Amino acid sequence: MQASRNYTLVLGNPHYSSWSLRPWLLMSHLGMSFNVHWFNFGPPFSSVAFHDMAPAGQVPVLHTNGQIIWDSLAITEYLAEQHPGVWPIDPVARAWARSASAEMHANFSSLRSLCPFAVAVRAHHHQHDMRLQGELERLQAIWQEGLNRFGGPFLAGERFSAVDAFYAPVVFRLQTYGLKLDETCQTYISRLLELPSMQRWHQMACQDTWRDPDHDAEILRVADIHLDLRQQA
Repeated sequence: MQASRNYTLVLGNPHYSSWSLRPWLLMSHLGMSFNVHWFNFGPPFSSVAFHDMAPAGQVPVLHTNGQIIWDSLAITEYLAEQHPGVWPIDPVARAWARSASAEMHANFSSLRSLCPFAVAVRAHHHQHDMRLQGELERLQAIWQEGLNRFGGPFLAGERFSAVDAFYAPVVFRLQTYGLKLDETCQTYISRLLELPSMQRWHQMACQDTWRDPDHDAEILRVADIHLDLRQQA
């Protein structure tokens, strides 16, 4: 079935686009063959070419056999219909993984706004924020539940699945801002960062010479950048 499908992902910059990471990581780690059409944030997102490929004006988008599937959760569910291993086989673990992924997809607004996605920099927050602390505590509780309930080393059991892909952007955010969780969660963070596909995404972010002033300003509103690993233009 996989061989008969022609996949193209429409994605944003690896340094800036947390949503793009999810399907790219999932498909890469599970060994699916696909092409990528990258778009820089900023003016390219208003181009005719971009809107032809992304009718909703957002990334990620999956093109396959004349179909267009948009939104990372919809893409994941589509892929699950075509390929084994996207979600856990065990029905209890699968239900938990879907619930945890949906919560990440819909919530954690303070984590997103106070830790803007920026893979290839390291920064320190200007001040402690109780809203962010509350969401970090919830994040830790979710990870602890999954790792303890299903035995690890991934959130829903022995194998990497979509729920890990959904939380992978958070792992990069924690690395960028030097935020720490408990020992169990730190071990999980290290495990994800060591995945070849995660390392490849980090490398691509470091090699990206595009600069988006609006996204960079979001970081500087909440944190001081003390290391920038990106190549110069």
